[in-house]
Amino acid sequence: MISKKKIFYPISSGFRKYLQEYQRERELPISYSDLMYYTESIELLDEKGKSTHWETLLYPQATMEDLHTGLKHIYARLKAAGDTKAQEHLFIERIDYCRFGNSHPFRIKIVNRFNDVYDYFYIKTADASRVYGLELEHILSPNQVHYLTDQTTLVEEHIAGIPGDMFLALYAHRPEFHPKRIAKEFVKFNERCFLRLLGDMRAYNFVFDITPDFDAYQFRIRAIDFDQQFFEGSMNIYRPQFFKENYPYVAMAQEHFNRQVMMQYQQEERAVIARRIKAERHRLKDLRDCMVREEMSTREKISQLGNELAEHYQDPVFSKCNTMGEIIDRSLKRVLVATHFR
Repeated sequence: MISKKKIFYPISSGFRKYLQEYQRERELPISYSDLMYYTESIELLDEKGKSTHWETLLYPQATMEDLHTGLKHIYARLKAAGDTKAQEHLFIERIDYCRFGNSHPFRIKIVNRFNDVYDYFYIKTADASRVYGLELEHILSPNQVHYLTDQTTLVEEHIAGIPGDMFLALYAHRPEFHPKRIAKEFVKFNERCFLRLLGDMRAYNFVFDITPDFDAYQFRIRAIDFDQQFFEGSMNIYRPQFFKENYPYVAMAQEHFNRQVMMQYQQEERAVIARRIKAERHRLKDLRDCMVREEMSTREKISQLGNELAEHYQDPVFSKCNTMGEIIDRSLKRVLVATHFR
C-alpha cells in the first residue's frame, strides 16, 4: 500500500554538488514560492466540463511582466541552454496550479507568437527522491529528461504522450495498433521500473509515445511521475503489473505471450540497461556515492524492501542494506553480473 502522504526530503549538500557538476543546478529568476503570490484562481475544466484538478491563476498586474519574463528565461535555460534570443518571440499564456497529489505543481503554458505552437513546463518543490528519480530516468531509460534545480525549486520539461489510462480507453483497440507490440512494451517497462525502483506507475502516471514505423506502429512507455522513487517498502509497488489500473495491460501480455517470451523481453530490457550502466559508469558512480549515504525513506520501509528483495532474488545482501541507495546499487550490480555480452 502506498503512503497517503509521502515524506519530502531536501537535497543534501553532496547531491547538490553532483547536480552542479552535471549542470542540473542553476540560479533561476523565479522560485516555487514566488508563484504562490497569486490573487485569484479559476477552476480549469476539460472540453466536457469536468474538473481537471487544475486551477488557472491570476496575479497582480504590477508583478505580471517581471513574472512572465522570469518564466520565459527559465524556459530558455531548460530548452535552449540559456540562449535569451530563443525567448523573444515567446509569451506566457497561462499559469496553472494543481492541489491534487503530493507535489502541488505549477504548470506553465508558453506559446510561440509566430506560429501559435505551444509547450508546457512545470515548477515544483525540489524533493530529493523525485530528483533522484529524474536522474535515474535520464541515465537508465531510453529517454533523456531535461530538468533544473535551484535550492528548493525544481523545473521539469513536459513529457509528451498519451496517458496510459486514456490510451486504454481511446487507442488500445484501434485496428492499426497491434496488441502484441503494446504488451511487449509494457513487459519491458515493468522490468525497467522494478530494476531502478520507480514506484506507483499506475496508468495515469505514464504515457505512450507512438511512432509510425515502415510496416507498423512502435510504442514506448515513458514515466511522467517520479515522486515514488525508492520510498515505499513493498516490493510490488515497484512493479506496474500489480496495480489494478494496469490489469488490462497485464491481460494483454498474458493473452499473447507465454512465460518464455516474457522472460525473453525481460532479459532484453536488462541487457539494454546493462549497456547504459557501462556507458554511464562514471556518472553513475558519482550518483551512487550520493545515494548510498541517504536513507530517503523510513527505517521500516528500508528494512521491508531489503528483506522482500532478498527473498525474491535469493540474495541476502539486500537484507543487509541500510539505505535505499544501497538497495538500488545492489539491484543495478545484479543487472551487470547477470548480463553477459558475447
